Amino acid sequence: MLASYSVPLSQLVNEFNLIPLHKAKDFDEIHITVEDVTRPGLQLAGFFDHFEPMRLQVIGTVETTYLYKVSPEERRIIFDRFFSYRIPALIIARNLEPLPECLEMAKKHDITVLRCSETTSYIVSSLISTLKAYLAPRITRHGVLVEVYGEGLLLLGESGIGKSEAAVELLKRGHRLIADDAVEIKRVSAKELLGTAPELIRHYIELRGIGVINVAKLFGMGAIKDSANIDLVINIVPWQDGKPYDRLGLDNQYTDILGAKVPAITIPVTPGRNLAVILEVAAMNNRQKKMGYNAAVEFTEQINKHFDNSFGQSF
Repeated sequence: MLASYSVPLSQLVNEFNLIPLHKAKDFDEIHITVEDVTRPGLQLAGFFDHFEPMRLQVIGTVETTYLYKVSPEERRIIFDRFFSYRIPALIIARNLEPLPECLEMAKKHDITVLRCSETTSYIVSSLISTLKAYLAPRITRHGVLVEVYGEGLLLLGESGIGKSEAAVELLKRGHRLIADDAVEIKRVSAKELLGTAPELIRHYIELRGIGVINVAKLFGMGAIKDSANIDLVINIVPWQDGKPYDRLGLDNQYTDILGAKVPAITIPVTPGRNLAVILEVAAMNNRQKKMGYNAAVEFTEQINKHFDNSFGQSF
């Protein structure tokens, strides 16, 4: 079962430069646990069926214009009921002046009210995007994550197989390291996985016989990246004589991570194989496949066409 995550409201206030108009007594203890953000138009009109009070609430010009059309006493009743649901915070967009009844009822129910200068649609979409990243389900996998030609490669395999050594060779070729040894993976959308390194070991890599090195200082800032999408999983395994390995690449393999299916390949290694070059080719080939070109399919079609023509000429 995946753990649930939260982000402090105070962190969002600082990140989005939100101006507190009224801080609840437990402001520093409020945590946001859902990624959705609501514009409570129907709720201000009195309809609370299926209302989710755990969400951040944002009002803008439309909601404010509607509230100006009702009497102060009606506004007091509206906000009294609205804030009784104990929402985490109300955000007023476009630097609009808060209605007196709004602040009055916010103080009565001790609800945080914030204000920002951005448009309503912008602040809503930005908050949702940020919350998706903060609250995304995540796991940690033992492996190495590198970015090669813009493709995020997650290298998996038993300890000592050569993952870190291959990563160093890729760094020398101008590619970038995201994480070594432990990779934190977040599912930021139904199909998108984002990988990063734990803060404690970020930008470091371990080489047996040498020890721990700081990639940023040894190879330069261009050799590191804080995060990258995981586009391809590469399982590195020891070569076993007699074991059948995919020779054409026609079989599409996938690895399930957090419910997202990621393309995967298995690369057997023996002493003398240039793993870094193989990984570069794997990255370029995966990029071609995403763009609609599959060399294995084209090659198979050519072979089939050749035998069809040869078979037809023999009769």
